[in-house]
Amino acid sequence: MSGNGSTGGRWSAGVIPYAEMGYWRPDYQPKDSDILAAFRITPQPGVPPEEAGAAVAGESSTATWTVVWTDRLTSYENYQGKCYRVEPVPGKEGEFIAYIAYDLDLFEEGSIANLTSSIIGNVFGFKALRALRLEDMRIPPHYVKTFQGPAHGIVMEREYLGKYGRPLLGATVKPKLGLSARNYGRVVYEALRGGLDFTKDDENINSQPFMRWRDRFLYCMEGVNKAQAATGEVKGHYLNVTAGTMEDMYERAEFAKELGSVIVMIDLTIGYTAIQSMAKWARANGVILHLHRAGHSTYTRQKTHGVSFRVIAKWMRLAGVDHIHAGTVVGKLEGDPNSVAGFYDTLRQDKIAADPVKGLYFDQEWASLPGVMPVASGGIHAGQMHQLLHHLGEDVILQFGGGTIGHPMGIAAGATANRVALEAMIKARNEGRDFLAEGPDILRAAARHSRELDVALSTWGDITFTYESTDTPDVAPTPVSV
Repeated sequence: MSGNGSTGGRWSAGVIPYAEMGYWRPDYQPKDSDILAAFRITPQPGVPPEEAGAAVAGESSTATWTVVWTDRLTSYENYQGKCYRVEPVPGKEGEFIAYIAYDLDLFEEGSIANLTSSIIGNVFGFKALRALRLEDMRIPPHYVKTFQGPAHGIVMEREYLGKYGRPLLGATVKPKLGLSARNYGRVVYEALRGGLDFTKDDENINSQPFMRWRDRFLYCMEGVNKAQAATGEVKGHYLNVTAGTMEDMYERAEFAKELGSVIVMIDLTIGYTAIQSMAKWARANGVILHLHRAGHSTYTRQKTHGVSFRVIAKWMRLAGVDHIHAGTVVGKLEGDPNSVAGFYDTLRQDKIAADPVKGLYFDQEWASLPGVMPVASGGIHAGQMHQLLHHLGEDVILQFGGGTIGHPMGIAAGATANRVALEAMIKARNEGRDFLAEGPDILRAAARHSRELDVALSTWGDITFTYESTDTPDVAPTPVSV
């Protein structure tokens, strides 16, 4: 792009490069109150990376393709996004990380919809870029405090449930589609009676002809109540209240509460405003809110284009969910160990330092906003318990769907196998043993006293999913002189 006049600078008529319009500011020092974003940019041939970064800053804030005189009616410099640094991505020819600062006044308080409309609204279709990915954001405490955050948070959830010192155990009912309500409720009862803390609906079980939502809720809660009576523990089933309208969702959530459910579930596909509305409802009604990240991989998985899941994790902590699926490392779904560690830190910790190894571009302070409980699900089984505890820690929900319901001795036996494996591993950890290295031995020793675990290890013990991850942090090794 070229200017249309040699005088007048910013106010020359015509098309002026974004960098010359003030969106490239290498001398800018971000304020503590600025919202910061790290974009991976792949410019079209012939487009300098600084111009591409300035274009992203401009199009995600105040700019359009030409000079508009109405800029003179505002303090436009305050409202401009400012690309203040561009760095090449190590080992990736033609890819750059553009760091952009946005003044806090650009965003409505407490609105994920407004935040996302601004940051990712138009720029991903910009012709000057071959690809664009939002890698990370720094949400300043000034903006964090305009959100209520999780309806309950990790600490309050454990107090609701009376369960401490270990991960929680769950399972998704399988097959997730096709069961009658009565048979579905039987799965819930058997799994919870066998030792799980939670069972759950999956993302696409709503209210289909083979099982309407009201019938499912009734039979599931019958199973929950019977399992609680049999075990003396608080149990729960994630009743998916996702529906076509907010009115339908509120109706389903209210019915779940009337039946005594401690938890309801929503899908990411309902949209940011609906998620915030359900978080507000859950907080007011004392019900834990579980979020299934349905659809996220359509834009989070690829390295060069889309939105990183670490950004989704931050948005959802602001929005106010209590749970979110966040990867397993060892399961069947995408999950690089370092990236997943960054996701879990983002969800659980109050202060997180920038860490390139974990893919974290910025320091993040949550100003005491409650933490979100990560959920690990997808192709995990009892034989991986030592790895799961090592990678994911204690504040996590481990969900074994097929690894519970596929047990040769039945559903309750599958649940028992998982509970025995978990408690054996926690005991070993508490004794100071190297549970990761000794994990297989610890599990075999526990299996000598548990037929259920012995059969689980024989059935799934050698199963792994060893595919290369597509979403890994970009870290250049530092040469070390010896």
